[in-house]
Amino acid sequence: MRSALTGNGSDAVNGTAGRFVSSAEGTALAYGSLLLMALLPIFFGALKSVGCSKSKSASDMPETITSRDAARFPIIASCTLFGLYLFFKIFSQEYINLLLSMYFFVLGILALSHTMSPFMCRVFPANVPNKQYQLLFTQGSGESKEEIVNYEFDTKDLICLGISSVVGVWYVLKKHWIANNLFGLAFALNGVELLHLNNVSTGCILLGGLFVYDVFWVFGTNVMVTVAKSFEAPIKLVFPQDLLEKGLDARNFAMLGLGDIVLLILIYSCSVIFSSFTLSLKKNTRTYFYTSFLAYIFGLGLTIFVMHTFKHAQPALLYLVPACVGFPVLLALFKGELTEMFSYESSDEVLPHTPRLTHFPTVSGSPASLANSMQSFGLSTPRSRRHTPSDM
Repeated sequence: MRSALTGNGSDAVNGTAGRFVSSAEGTALAYGSLLLMALLPIFFGALKSVGCSKSKSASDMPETITSRDAARFPIIASCTLFGLYLFFKIFSQEYINLLLSMYFFVLGILALSHTMSPFMCRVFPANVPNKQYQLLFTQGSGESKEEIVNYEFDTKDLICLGISSVVGVWYVLKKHWIANNLFGLAFALNGVELLHLNNVSTGCILLGGLFVYDVFWVFGTNVMVTVAKSFEAPIKLVFPQDLLEKGLDARNFAMLGLGDIVLLILIYSCSVIFSSFTLSLKKNTRTYFYTSFLAYIFGLGLTIFVMHTFKHAQPALLYLVPACVGFPVLLALFKGELTEMFSYESSDEVLPHTPRLTHFPTVSGSPASLANSMQSFGLSTPRSRRHTPSDM
């Protein structure tokens, strides 16, 4: 029997339910596996987030969460959670979960395929032809034709899509915990690419609000518990505590919600950005990131300890937020960088001697005059390249 206690946005770690009492070895294996599965997307997702912010163009950058968005998010999450609670109370749970299964089936396939793509690029045999494909949907005809979908992919993407589809069918038919975790990890790793925090202050506002949200809905009402028990979707990481006794058919799960992972990835990306800033200016190490990473291990370990001791679901952010915010703040206070830490924004992470274009000049005339104007603003002229028919 699954005892669940997870919800949307910020989730909780569940306690043991049912009459089965797992062995000490099984419990340690379950909690250790949950901790490891939580740390992997935290570590690689945060680094990937910062890598994306450095390598992508402005048009490809993920949407940045403002302080106003961070303050609104707990309210929106509360309305969504209570709305789901009402849906499960009014409508049949079976039909709602059937609809949600189809929805997450499609999303899971796409997320897992995207996650597998870099790995497939490394292991794809060089002697196998990698053909290019294009999926194009247009509306209208002639001069009024408008592109609706223009997606380019190759053979590697098709292989990833095929493997992900097999996992998706496995999840829909069996709801197996391994398929659930594959989708859950894919959602966690992809979730960080959709949103971006550019300063630590916004992250603290977001986590502070979700701290109150998590504690209220877990301890103050039965709403999150009811939704978690009714909601069948890969929005949590699970691991059976009776794996040693029942093998892959185990059913007594401990779980960790994805919200606790994805939200902490955002605050970690701020830690990495600020550590990179101090690295470039003071030749320091990534102290803040590793401090936050150790704080997450401490907070999650404390959550598991309290949950296991009292045999009751715990809102994970009750322990994670004070640890992950408090440890870096104390470190910054000790190093005398507290003001600098909260005033720094990732948009400032431009090299000191990098020229900035403060306004756009109006240029007319020949290409030569355009090049001269660019040079006057400290911008280099791009190398000439051979024009193809597509450039015309």
